[in-house]
Amino acid sequence: MDLPAGTYSFSYSRDMAIVRTRSQWGMAILFMIVLLSLPLFAGSYFLNLIIMIAINAVAVHGLSLLTGYCGQISIGHAAFVAIGAYTSAILVTNLGLPFWIALPLAGLVTGLVGMIFGLPSLRVKGFYLVMATLAAQFIVHFILMLDPFGLTGGTFGVAAPAPKLGGIVFNSAQSFYYIAIGACILATFFAKNLARMDVGRAFTAIRDNDIAAEVMGINLYRNKLLAFFLGCYFAGIAGSLFVHYMGTVSPDRFTLLQSIWFLGMLIIGGLGSTSGVIFGVAFVQLLEELTAILSTSLGQAFPMLAMQAAAFSQIIFGLVVVLFLVFEPRGLAHRWQLLKASYRLWPFSY
Repeated sequence: MDLPAGTYSFSYSRDMAIVRTRSQWGMAILFMIVLLSLPLFAGSYFLNLIIMIAINAVAVHGLSLLTGYCGQISIGHAAFVAIGAYTSAILVTNLGLPFWIALPLAGLVTGLVGMIFGLPSLRVKGFYLVMATLAAQFIVHFILMLDPFGLTGGTFGVAAPAPKLGGIVFNSAQSFYYIAIGACILATFFAKNLARMDVGRAFTAIRDNDIAAEVMGINLYRNKLLAFFLGCYFAGIAGSLFVHYMGTVSPDRFTLLQSIWFLGMLIIGGLGSTSGVIFGVAFVQLLEELTAILSTSLGQAFPMLAMQAAAFSQIIFGLVVVLFLVFEPRGLAHRWQLLKASYRLWPFSY
């Protein structure tokens, strides 16, 4: 990795450090100050946008570990987010558990369910694994709609109260912002460090060539199941945050289209990159907001095109994914690395 002039690494721990120079520490501290003080001067609409970016980033971090690092393609990630959302809502509403206990339990239950649906990865891969995860999407959605145990509420869904801490109730965008941002920071930190540990290197080896990885002594079965557990654990945490922020949840929130959106966020941000997750989620979320505004304006200006304008965001999203696959297949994270290297080598960037 290109470093600023005069920056050297004299130990392995310093070489692996995320923040290395004084200027980087200064920018990181300034960024955290701005991030934590944002609710003091930002409006509810902007805070709601940041909260949704943070929650989706937690979910896509899980997909990044599963697909970006381990190479196990999943097209049913929204179903696992739904499992976390419903688990947390049921634990808090029916069993009376506090949100702070239901949150990790939702991740744990989702991770275990993810391991069950990850069992086919022990025998199949590629397109066949895609079909297995697609089956998970439809199975989970059907169970939530059917409500065989009287817990999910069928098409009406279930309600979930706002988190509480002592006398503080996190029932507004200004207060829930700190929970969402805190969870996103912890998920990013955990995913970044996990990718650089032995587990992360094993995931990367399996993604690049699973036969060679097995010859090197990497246990494919254990690491693939671990990837499914971790990826779905993150999805469960995101689902719990989502349901307690929205106050209610129904199956139509977690369709196949949402799973495709998650995968698109990962592709646009950059596979196998922690920073790419943040870039991809923020880019797609902002693009979705922009296209919603444009489609509304288009429908008002041309009432005869109101139905066509409703599909405007999906058309733009598909077009953006295709353009990224053609012109920037390594995602926004790769472009960010090139930009940093160009800045550090200026005026000899060529």
